[in-house]
Amino acid sequence: QVQLVESGGGSVQSGGSLRLSCAASGYPYRSRYMGWFRQAPGKEREGVAGIDSDGSTSYADSVKGRFTISQDITKNTLYLQMNSLKPEDTAMYYCAADLAYGGDWYDWRDFGYWGQGTQVTVSS
Repeated sequence: QVQLVESGGGSVQSGGSLRLSCAASGYPYRSRYMGWFRQAPGKEREGVAGIDSDGSTSYADSVKGRFTISQDITKNTLYLQMNSLKPEDTAMYYCAADLAYGGDWYDWRDFGYWGQGTQVTVSS
């Protein structure tokens, strides 16, 4: 059974940093695409960053230069380093795994597995 467990969320002031982690179990980590999504109240879930098993990455324009996605395959763990946080980054952040073949990394409907989410709140 696949499980994704996020951690690292919290409350920070604008300009601060947080590091999110996603521990994966029961998942063929080495062969699948993973991503981070976020959802603010009243808004659709949006792709933040994605990473392929070969380490290639993709980012939403709104976070480029501020967020970094990475992975430790030996620990089956995905990370999202978030710097220069802004109030508009406030959202529930989700880890996702198993991008469908031909799917788009930024489309939540193309992922098969999800974590429970971790809240990030940025105050001005």
